[in-house]
Amino acid sequence: MRMKSLGRSGLMVSEIGFGAAPIGDLYGLLDDEATIAAVVAAVEAGMTLIDTSPLYGHGLSEHRIGTAIRRLGRERLVLSTKVGRVMSPARGAWDREGYVGGLPFAATLDYSHDGALRSLEQSLLRLGTDRIDIALIHDLDRRNHGDALDGHVETAIAGAYRALLRLRDEGVVRAIGLGVNEAEICLRLAERCDIDCVLLAGRYTLLDRSAAEVFLPLAKARGIGVMLGGVFNSGILATGAIPGARYDYAEAGPDIRSRVERIAAICAEHRVALPVAAMHFARAHPAVSSVVLGAVDPREVERNLAGWAAEVPASLWADLAAAGLIPAAVGP
Repeated sequence: MRMKSLGRSGLMVSEIGFGAAPIGDLYGLLDDEATIAAVVAAVEAGMTLIDTSPLYGHGLSEHRIGTAIRRLGRERLVLSTKVGRVMSPARGAWDREGYVGGLPFAATLDYSHDGALRSLEQSLLRLGTDRIDIALIHDLDRRNHGDALDGHVETAIAGAYRALLRLRDEGVVRAIGLGVNEAEICLRLAERCDIDCVLLAGRYTLLDRSAAEVFLPLAKARGIGVMLGGVFNSGILATGAIPGARYDYAEAGPDIRSRVERIAAICAEHRVALPVAAMHFARAHPAVSSVVLGAVDPREVERNLAGWAAEVPASLWADLAAAGLIPAAVGP
């Protein structure tokens, strides 16, 4: 597994990271041993970067990773988690925030200074470790907050960011930044804050290149490390345009399905599987340090690794550009 620098942070991360949102029971109830085995298999294959969050199964993802850490050892890992939500025991029904299963804890949105410190303390306990390498402010975007976003941004800059900045200065964490689904907020925070890295989901893919227009050039110029998540856009670039395929966390509409069918047809002409093309497209941007891929069992880890190692001909990108499906100047 090739290692790459995470911007100017001083951290070296594997070019494939393990994305732990699915092992929080995102789309279904999962077996503990299978999910823990997926983490172990990923690390044994050379993935050093593991990204999680309190949101993922309201603590379940972090608990499962913690068990894997006890089997693997902490020294070989770069751990990334997030702040912005504080968990407390649920009383009666609680908002699972899209997760099918998970733990019985309710999340309170909290971008304050003390909220960030409390969130990290809770994560350390769930993970069973004494340190976090990368701490990201989570979901600070319009999709999650709508018209209230600007107020949350100001709270986060005055609160959570200042807390993380102090922890970085004290050496408690190695790198700080954002974990979001929108490129525009990365640009806004980069202009006002001294961030080391971002984990950006779904905004540099075969279907959505908005990050290339507004953020990735800046990240490259300033040495801000970029971890890309959501390179399958919630699933449709992995499954193809099947009935019920998801795009950006919802069922894909006819326009998206049509575009995916056209992309998949050209991929088939070059004997490249659609998900393989999706991950290779994402990895090729010079600003990208790591592509974070989810897996719920060791077989999915193996499938991701095989796709990563596959050969993708340059003619594929030329044909996709000629068909108007990717800009010629943006492709690998």
